Amino acid sequence: MDPQLRAQFNADFTPEKYTALVRCVNETEKWPADFRISETPIFLTRDFTDEVTRAANAIVALTRTPEFARHAAPAVPTGLEVPHESAHPNFLVVDFAICEDGNRLVPRLIELQAFPSLFGFQLLLLGCIRKAYPTIPRNWTSSFGGIKDEAYLGLLRRTIIADSAPENVVLLEIEPEKQKTRIDFAATETLLGICPVCVTKIKKRGRQLFYDRDGREVRIERIYNR
Repeated sequence: MDPQLRAQFNADFTPEKYTALVRCVNETEKWPADFRISETPIFLTRDFTDEVTRAANAIVALTRTPEFARHAAPAVPTGLEVPHESAHPNFLVVDFAICEDGNRLVPRLIELQAFPSLFGFQLLLLGCIRKAYPTIPRNWTSSFGGIKDEAYLGLLRRTIIADSAPENVVLLEIEPEKQKTRIDFAATETLLGICPVCVTKIKKRGRQLFYDRDGREVRIERIYNR
């Protein structure tokens, strides 16, 4: 961990600033966080961040080989294959634990998941952290790989919306307003303009799908499946 940033943060921390952080998170979007917000971020050193990034990239690279595709194919039950499946998933999330190895900290793989995580919420939380704790340097970020906020948002927009209009893209869930991660759905709607829609509200006519948006029936071109 970065001792300088940790010392600066601890010296400047007050309960009032934490209260401001929680208020920002819970009042910025239409839905609050239904889970506890930590008082502090983790301040990783550049060396540790680079080590985690290299490990994640190495793991992802292994999943993109023909050998892995052949090995993983039997995991999908017969009859449940997706037609016209892309060569690789749009989203990969690599979860690491931080473990002790002698006198140093090292990343250890917990799991790899090929579906989205809190991609909208993490940008919301980062903004609230910066507002509540001005002692944190402006160039500090929760993103890996050196990507800046606007570049991250642009990549998210290109991946989820692509060439469609935002209203023709939906964030699909089961009763999204009841999910623990609903704050992420709200943040994604604010960032990208796509609505969270319950799967039971989708209408099918022929080979096309529709949903109601502000009293209008809108055709769905892309689905962000959360």
